[in-house]
Amino acid sequence: MRGESLLQWWPRLLSSTGYSRVHTSEHCRQNTQTCVQQRENELSGPEESSKTNYGERHVLVFLLFLGFAEVYAMRVNLSVAIVAMVMKQSSSHESAQQVEDTCPEPASQESRSSVSVNSGEFDWDEKTQGMILGCFFYGYMLTNYIGGRLAERFGGRLVYGLGVTLTGILTVLSPLAAKHSTGAFMVIRVLEGMTEGVTFPAMNVMVSFWIPPQERARSLARICGGCQFGTVVTLSVSGWLSQSIWGWPAVFYVSGSLAIVWGWFWFKNVYDSPDQHPTISTAEKLFIKQGIGDHRNNKSLDVPWYSILTSTPFLIVIVTHVGNNWGFYCLLTELPTYLKNIQHYDMKQNGVVSAMPYLLMWLFSLFYSSLMDHLLEKRVLTTRQIRQLAMAIGNYIPMVSVLLVPWAGCNGRLAVALICVAVGASGATFCGFHCAFQELAPNFAGTLTGISNTLATIPGFLAPVVTGAIINNQQTLGQWREVFQLVSMVYLVVCSLYLVYMSSDVQPWNEGHTEKRKPVKEITEMKTV
Repeated sequence: MRGESLLQWWPRLLSSTGYSRVHTSEHCRQNTQTCVQQRENELSGPEESSKTNYGERHVLVFLLFLGFAEVYAMRVNLSVAIVAMVMKQSSSHESAQQVEDTCPEPASQESRSSVSVNSGEFDWDEKTQGMILGCFFYGYMLTNYIGGRLAERFGGRLVYGLGVTLTGILTVLSPLAAKHSTGAFMVIRVLEGMTEGVTFPAMNVMVSFWIPPQERARSLARICGGCQFGTVVTLSVSGWLSQSIWGWPAVFYVSGSLAIVWGWFWFKNVYDSPDQHPTISTAEKLFIKQGIGDHRNNKSLDVPWYSILTSTPFLIVIVTHVGNNWGFYCLLTELPTYLKNIQHYDMKQNGVVSAMPYLLMWLFSLFYSSLMDHLLEKRVLTTRQIRQLAMAIGNYIPMVSVLLVPWAGCNGRLAVALICVAVGASGATFCGFHCAFQELAPNFAGTLTGISNTLATIPGFLAPVVTGAIINNQQTLGQWREVFQLVSMVYLVVCSLYLVYMSSDVQPWNEGHTEKRKPVKEITEMKTV
């Protein structure tokens, strides 16, 4: 009952964000006069019916948001928990002479003469830790395409719901697997990557059925904002849980249990399409279907592989996706190392400071997406212009900001501020290439997402490897300058290509191969008859 009241409260919260209005069925049952008015709105067309209250699509957006928050919480929890899990050998602090091109350590850190022994249970060296952390991404790559196809055939509700819920179960089992053996723990992490891999393409299938174009940018921003929300909360809370009386296993128990609880709400309140929802209002159903149009097909279509793999707009989306993930994963995985080794933030400060850029990214994406959808609704900008503007802001601003980080030198606050600008501005991309999967081919949104997200996972494990090769055990400002310059160059190249070759139009191959075109002669004869 508590969950139902929360879901009823959610639409009211959205009242200040500019969503188009549609009556809920619950409101209709309570107010007969309002129902009559709703019927008049239905008869007057989609423009009028869109000016009523809020509906089931907003419940979907909220639950997708929470689902991604859980997904990312279970993805990044190990990055914090592993610090408490691993033994640290005690060693004397070497007061070596200051290396050139590095920042001096604060006096409080210099005064420490030794490093205390960590009470962790596992004797994992750096190589083993790297393998364990990378296991997730290897599993994640395996199921993106499969998840997209399964969602197109069996529905996004089942695939997305099982993806999050099964990941929750595996996460709860993680402490037991870790205590059993290192191999068992690595298998669990691979399986978690596989179950999470199906969620992103399944989400895009759900969006293609439920969210009309005029609400798509802000809806995607809110949904994908769960990724940043889950990251921020996990980075901030996991350290505290690891040091609590429950120890590091609590990190896995809490995040996994919440995902299982989420699964109950998901399967109780979500359906694959407006036509299948038992309580959706007629006005909302009309608003959604007229907004989406005839491009979205409920039938299972054969994938037009040649057309997809030779489609310039889609290939540009892939390149852009990979490039943007390179910058995102490089900063996500290497920022704590940079703050610790160059700016000398201690571990407690590191967790909070590392979370700040992603909090700003989330907040900026909410504001920016609402603004862009408003401009699209008012026809101030076209869809193409909005996508291009979003990518210019989400790539060129990070490009410049990242390039300036080495210029900040040993000014830690300025360096963090520049990184916050870089990561925060990238939140605009939710109104950019992230919308392409539904726009280019709504009938194959899952397949396109699966292909693109599979390749875009490569930077998850490749970016840290390349960064490590550049640093080469030399934690200096000069080495990190090369890392940031590479990220900046990637942003420049992929964004420039996107701006030139992108498309926001539904592609001809969206209809698949369900019907063979009749010869021109046959069509002419039919018309004559």
